[in-house]
Amino acid sequence: MSAASLRRAARESVSGLPPAFWWLWTSTLVNRLGAFVATFMTLYLTLDRGYSASFAGLVVALHGLGGVISSLVAGVMTDRLGRRPTMMAANVSTAFSVALLGFMEHPAAIAAVALLVGMTSNASRPAVQAMMADIVRPEDRVRAFALNYWAINLGFAVSSMVAGFVAEYSYLAGFLGEAALTLVCAVLVFVKLPESRPEKDGAAAAADEPEAGLGTVLRDGRFMAVVGLSFLISLIFMQGSFGLPLAMGSAGFSTGDYGLVIAVNGVMIVALQIPVTRFIEHRDPQKLLVVSALLAGYGFGLTAFGGSIGVLTLTVCVWTLGEIINSPTQMGLVARLSPLHARGRYQGMYTLSWAVASLIAPLLAGGVIDRFGAGWLWGSTAALGTVAGLGYWLLMRNLPAEKGTGAGAGAATERQPEAAETAVAREAAVAPGTAEAPEAPVAPAVVPAELRPTAASGA
Repeated sequence: MSAASLRRAARESVSGLPPAFWWLWTSTLVNRLGAFVATFMTLYLTLDRGYSASFAGLVVALHGLGGVISSLVAGVMTDRLGRRPTMMAANVSTAFSVALLGFMEHPAAIAAVALLVGMTSNASRPAVQAMMADIVRPEDRVRAFALNYWAINLGFAVSSMVAGFVAEYSYLAGFLGEAALTLVCAVLVFVKLPESRPEKDGAAAAADEPEAGLGTVLRDGRFMAVVGLSFLISLIFMQGSFGLPLAMGSAGFSTGDYGLVIAVNGVMIVALQIPVTRFIEHRDPQKLLVVSALLAGYGFGLTAFGGSIGVLTLTVCVWTLGEIINSPTQMGLVARLSPLHARGRYQGMYTLSWAVASLIAPLLAGGVIDRFGAGWLWGSTAALGTVAGLGYWLLMRNLPAEKGTGAGAGAATERQPEAAETAVAREAAVAPGTAEAPEAPVAPAVVPAELRPTAASGA
């Protein structure tokens, strides 16, 4: 491919997205650049503080439990208080709790503050995802979610390398560095991001869309099926952090070998997320989710035959491709199924599936390997991938077609009442050139300048 073709592909990958998206994207990148606690918690407790592996496991589990709790609470806050206030409160409280954790000495205090850090650091996710669905045109959502996922992985890759050197000098400096960058993220949200929560007009509030609580989300059978499938997929992908190092260690591989193999995951996501998303953006999401589930399950399943670094690297390539396909497609499906005025609660429930999986995945990996051997763990991932693929196929057979877009594009769903659409959503409700485009001119919606999409917006 020529340099001109590469430049054109890059422009097309980022064009048409509103400036507000790029500020949200930047805040995500800054936030992930400061990710220190979640990555180095175990090493900090065992090597720097001298605690046992059991205590470190307890603290990490409490950190994950905090994420489980905050997923639902933050979802409700996102709908009631707004996206922007929820993100600001989450970032400020995260900065405070992370800095506080660095000064804790007593084991009980460390455990309690770790729980608090888990709650605060996870609280911004439903708000970020809901705002992204608010401000991005429906047909651009898969691409927007992919770009955001790319920022998460790029930030994580950079922070892991930098934080490793910082930790050799001072773990406290790492805690304070994360706190500072999280505060920068809060400032970005305050200065650059307008509130995007749609307000109900009188007609919608009266009849079209009743008030939605967590009970409404739980009674939404199709959406809860997506949450369940997301949980299965999460169990699979998290074996890259839990099952894979355990299995490689028991097989005689070194920590350096594991670091080399797992680095392929981050490199592939950074290198391929955007071009792969361009390829899949307007394709059938049912097929994409089925294929991604199978790639994930059988990619990890092939680890059973990984007797060398080369073979293990190839297995990582297989399941990473599944991850690249699954993440933006599944997040686009979640946005598609979320009612306009309950996006926070729906995104919170979706986030919960990953948080719960982060608690169960280590137990699953350790228990299966200890009792039955690593081969059974990898066979289990293949089975879970098959179940998830079948689930996606059944779930999406009768999914209503989206308005105003071709098959597979992310558009506003029929469940979202037109009377309740925001100005941004009304502007993008019908894609140009489709059969449902209005025959008569329609008065343009008044869209705030900061939310108006440009031809080619950059970070």
